[in-house]
Amino acid sequence: MASSDASRYDLTSELGKHLDRHLVFPLLEFLQMRKVYPEGEILEAKIELLSKTNMIDFAADIYKSLHGAKEAPAEMTKRREEVISNLQELQQKAAKVVAFLSNPALVKQLRSDKSYNLALLRDEHGVGAEDVESLFAYAKFQFECGNYSAAAEFLYHYRSLCTNAEKGAAALWGKFASDILRQDWDAAVEDMTRLKDAVE
Repeated sequence: MASSDASRYDLTSELGKHLDRHLVFPLLEFLQMRKVYPEGEILEAKIELLSKTNMIDFAADIYKSLHGAKEAPAEMTKRREEVISNLQELQQKAAKVVAFLSNPALVKQLRSDKSYNLALLRDEHGVGAEDVESLFAYAKFQFECGNYSAAAEFLYHYRSLCTNAEKGAAALWGKFASDILRQDWDAAVEDMTRLKDAVE
């Protein structure tokens, strides 16, 4: 990126090495808003960043705007088809547990006892452990697609069902990132407190 007075103090490239790509995007938005770098450079950086996520439509829109093109490049179109196919597959695998979670009356039956929850899902709703694990994969994919609200909700519920401590911690980190990206600061602070307690 070209240098300007403000760009000499910009730490985005250093911070970006340690952040998830989705958390870098708001930093690029800030740099663009502040006109720290030329518009074209920021847009190219956004395209490069987004092309490594499942936010292909967004990357394609930026590409078309930047280059005055009517169509996205063939590799973006092909990648979009792959993303949609993967999304449909994950959606189908998680359908049982998502249907359960979409019914507030059923969700009220859940308790803090994870073993009880898993038995309830299995015995009364035909939702097995593999369905619960599918929820984690589906939530992660939603995050990669930029659907942070769905990711946060599914990861929240996954944590109430998960008996694997490592995956539960990964879900909490994912929910924390989702809450930051949604700018839901109250939920993010709660997640941060839970993470702090887990680390200590």
